Amino acid sequence: MKVYNTQSKRKEEFVPLVPGKVSMYVCGPTVYNFIHIGNARPMIVFDTVRRYMEHKGYEVNYVSNFTDVDDKIIAKANEEGVTAQEISERYIAECKKDMADMNVKPATTHPLATQEIDGMIEMISTLIEKGYAYNVNGTVYFRTRKFDEYGKLSHKNLEDLRSGNRSLLVTGEDQKEDPLDFVLWKPKKEGEPYWKSPWSDGRPGWHIECSVMAKKYLGEEIDIHAGGEDLIFPHHENEIAQSECCNNKIFAKYWLHNGFLNIDNRKMSKSLGNFFTVREIGEKYDLQVLRFFMLSAHYRSPLNFSAELMESSKNALERIRNAVSNLGYMTERAVDKEMTPSEQAEMANVKGFEAKFDEAMDDDFNTADAVAAVFELVKYANSSVHTDNTKVFVNAVRDEIIRLCDILGIIAEVKEELLDEEIEKLIEERQEARKAKNFARADEIRQELLEKGITLLDTREGVKWKRA
Repeated sequence: MKVYNTQSKRKEEFVPLVPGKVSMYVCGPTVYNFIHIGNARPMIVFDTVRRYMEHKGYEVNYVSNFTDVDDKIIAKANEEGVTAQEISERYIAECKKDMADMNVKPATTHPLATQEIDGMIEMISTLIEKGYAYNVNGTVYFRTRKFDEYGKLSHKNLEDLRSGNRSLLVTGEDQKEDPLDFVLWKPKKEGEPYWKSPWSDGRPGWHIECSVMAKKYLGEEIDIHAGGEDLIFPHHENEIAQSECCNNKIFAKYWLHNGFLNIDNRKMSKSLGNFFTVREIGEKYDLQVLRFFMLSAHYRSPLNFSAELMESSKNALERIRNAVSNLGYMTERAVDKEMTPSEQAEMANVKGFEAKFDEAMDDDFNTADAVAAVFELVKYANSSVHTDNTKVFVNAVRDEIIRLCDILGIIAEVKEELLDEEIEKLIEERQEARKAKNFARADEIRQELLEKGITLLDTREGVKWKRA
């Protein structure tokens, strides 16, 4: 399996630190509002990476945090006249609901920054003792220049950064030794939540939070650190500096970053009026459609979101689900006996699609090509599997589609509720009307069922239905 490492700028063979186990940290959202579809991309992408790792037999320790103390959370709390904790707890719950609707598996651990303050104070103290950090009037800064490898992830040159950041030498910043130094701890302001520390009553800087949570739940060295490409600099660069100076070890072996999400070829922003939350998308689409859309491109590629592309994803997902539904229908009517020799030979073709799927995913998690392999299998099922096949064979093909989709976190088999008696009677009545050539009544019933959310499908195997 090869993964693209942002740090080396090339694909590398994936070799975990501990055979058979993967330690993976993914930066989670700051919880001050409903998550937006930009937040959703890394959630879906790296959940899929985790699922594929598990499919390959790895035991994955997957940690994704919630940043539950931040300026935006405090601003929202002050606006509503409630505590920052109330805001963060509310939106953590809402975020978890959206994640479940996108079929994102809960992390092994979802640490909260506010519950790890002691570890942050400990790491900052170590950095001060080693000379990598210093205290000025209760604010603790990291000495960026003291870490010789600073810039190795983002491939930024310190001197270029220095010249580009002269504007930082303003009030409040002139206490730094160097404008590139970043905050590890800052004193509280009036009305803000705070914690006691050796330097001041205050709160941690953003970057130190992830370093501490990754260390506590995964160890000083981890296999994979991941997130959106907007986090490469300065967040992930600063994490490396803090962690490696504190622990004297390489922090993460592989750095994975997903590309940006644009809306109608423009950057998503509230000012442009093209800002969408996952909850808003969920009002228009099953969020499985959003997941399918996100996986239709390679995770490192920029992805353009539009109504047309969502409709296309909806239709594509429907094709997969219809194929699974048709195979289920055939299973009920297929011959109940052992697989024939010719069917056993056909299973080699079926397994060939799985091999294509694995080949795509082994190449830096190329979900676009993996989805294409699923569609080849769907096409095969639609053209080559019939009711005169054995039940075992039909089931095997159906299970293969469901299994490959499940690795991608795509739900291919939709469990329908039983029709109530009224609707069953209407379907029977429509069948009778058609036999009597009373097509007007048959059409009336079809429309009536549609209004009840039931779509009828007249297939060669008979009448089928699905919820609209």
